[in-house]
Amino acid sequence: MNQVAGHDRRIVVGVDGSPGSRAALRWAVTQAELTDARVEAVSAWQDPAVYEFASGWSPAVFEDVSVAAVTEKILAESVADEAGDAAPVPVLTRVLHGHPAQVLLDAAGGAQLLVVGSRGHGAFAGMLLGSVSQHCVQHASCPVVVVPPAERTHEQAGRRS
Repeated sequence: MNQVAGHDRRIVVGVDGSPGSRAALRWAVTQAELTDARVEAVSAWQDPAVYEFASGWSPAVFEDVSVAAVTEKILAESVADEAGDAAPVPVLTRVLHGHPAQVLLDAAGGAQLLVVGSRGHGAFAGMLLGSVSQHCVQHASCPVVVVPPAERTHEQAGRRS
């Protein structure tokens, strides 16, 4: 496959631990093997919600557990489960602070492809695209592949047409 000028042999994939993101990771690894690329699995984290108490505003407490550390653990487990040590291509993991859509758009700068699941943890059931995947499709500087969740079969897809 010839590389487009300005793009490197890197496929960025958004991973939040959801079934859709795990399917996207599997797809990205397969595509990377076919195109002699490497995979960059990216997760984003944001500051926890803030709740109002009688004494004023206070951040949510997660019993001394860092949101970044939890995100990193979910990403590592997802990559281990879906790509494993025997992955046919290099899989780099990155955990970045910020809104997931913007983190993925920034990470995909210069990449040959951005891969996202059709819905992550925050999506409403039944939606075709979640807000992050929708935003990425509309604003990415590289091609975007949206992978449906693994449980959606070809037969189900055909009935909706």
